[in-house]
Amino acid sequence: MIVEMVNTGSELMLGRVLNSHQQWLCRRLSDLGYVVTRQIAVPDMAPEIELAVRDSLSRADLVLTTGGLGPTTDDLTREVIARLLSRALREDAEILAQIQAFFAGRNRPMPEQARVQALVPEGASVLPNPHGTAPGLVLHVNPNPFRNGGKESWLILLPGPGRELRPMFTDSVVPFLLRALPLSDSFVCRTLRTTGIAESIVQERIEGSLRELVLSGLDVGYCARPGQVDVRLAARGDDAESRVDAADAAVRAQLGSDIFGTGDENLEEVVVHLLAARKKTLALAESCTGGCIAHQLTNVSGASAVFRAGWVTYSNDAKQKFLGVRAETLDRHGAVSEAVAREMADGARHLGEADYAIAVTGIAGPTGGTPAKPTGTVFIAVASPKGTQVREMHNTWDRLTFKEVTARQALNQLRRLLHGPP
Repeated sequence: MIVEMVNTGSELMLGRVLNSHQQWLCRRLSDLGYVVTRQIAVPDMAPEIELAVRDSLSRADLVLTTGGLGPTTDDLTREVIARLLSRALREDAEILAQIQAFFAGRNRPMPEQARVQALVPEGASVLPNPHGTAPGLVLHVNPNPFRNGGKESWLILLPGPGRELRPMFTDSVVPFLLRALPLSDSFVCRTLRTTGIAESIVQERIEGSLRELVLSGLDVGYCARPGQVDVRLAARGDDAESRVDAADAAVRAQLGSDIFGTGDENLEEVVVHLLAARKKTLALAESCTGGCIAHQLTNVSGASAVFRAGWVTYSNDAKQKFLGVRAETLDRHGAVSEAVAREMADGARHLGEADYAIAVTGIAGPTGGTPAKPTGTVFIAVASPKGTQVREMHNTWDRLTFKEVTARQALNQLRRLLHGPP
C-alpha cells in the first residue's frame, strides 16, 4: 500500500514550528503496518496545496493532510481539496451546532468566521473533534481522476493543532483504516536503543549476524543522535514476527548491555524504573549540566519515589557550601577534576540521604578550556554503597548538546551499575 502525507503550514516553511506531525503520524502508521512512502510540507498557499495533493493522489492509495481546516483566512485545505475534486461545500447543521456548543461551553460568543469549519465537501465523512472546532474529513476518491486507470484512493484531512489531531487519529482514523483499508500481510517493526557506542561500531558489530536475515527480507535501519543510536528491525509477511525475534536475539548477543531499551523507552525512564525495582534512591550534584539530569529524571512519572534531591552548584563557593567539597581539593585539582567530582558525589549522597548519587563537573565551552583540560572535558562520578566511580569524558559538542550528552552518559553510568541482580 502506498501512503503519502501532506503537511500544510507556512510556519513550517519559515522554521518557526517543528513538524512534529510528520514524526508522530509516521510512527503511529508504521506501527499499524501503513508505512509512509513520501511526505511533503507546503505553505498555506492554495496553488502549493493543490499541487501537492494532486501529486500524491496520482500515486497513493492513502493520502493524509494536516492543517488548514480552521476558521482563518490562511486555512485553505478544505476549500482547495473540494475544488480539486469538484465537490460542492455544504454547511453541516450538526457540525455547526457542535461549534456553537463549543463556544457556549466557554462562555464566549462564536465568531461568524467560525462557521466555515462546518462546511463539508460533498460525499465526505466527518471525523468528530471533541477537543476543538474543526472536524476531520474522509473522502473516498473513486474513481481517482489523477491516477492511472482511475484506481481509487482515500484522502483524510486532519486539523493542525496536535491536541486535536492526535486523539482524532487514535479514536477515529485508526478504526477507519483497519475497517476500510486492511493490510494483506503482517508487518512487525522493533527498535533497540543503544547508548555509549558510535553508529559505525553498532553496524560493524551486528551486520554479520544479520546477513542471512537481511537476504530473507529483514529491513535494518539506524538512527543516530548525540549519545544514542537506535537499531530498527522490520519485516513483512506471515513469518515477520519470527524474523524480527531472530534479529533481536542476534543484535542483543552482539551489543549486550549497550542496549538500554526498546521502542520509545528513554534512558531516564529505564534508570527510574531500575531504582524503583530495587527500592533505591538517588541524589544529584550538577555543575556543567545546570540541572539537565534532574530535568530529565523528573519528566518520568514515578520519579518522586526515587529522586531525593539535587544541587546545581555552578560556583566553587557553592560546591564548598552545599556539598562539602574541600577548598584544598579545589585549589590543588581545580573544579573540573576527578577529585572534585568524587567529593561532589559523596557529599550529595550523604546530604541527600540517598543510596546513589551522580555528580558532574566539566567545561561546556566554547570558552574556558586549557591545553590540559580542553573544552568538552567532563568528570562524571557515581557514588554508591560500594564506593565512588569516576569517569573522564571528552564531549566536544556545542554547549546545549554537551549538556544533553553528558546527562545521558551520567545516567548510563548509573544504569550499568544498577543493571546487575537486585
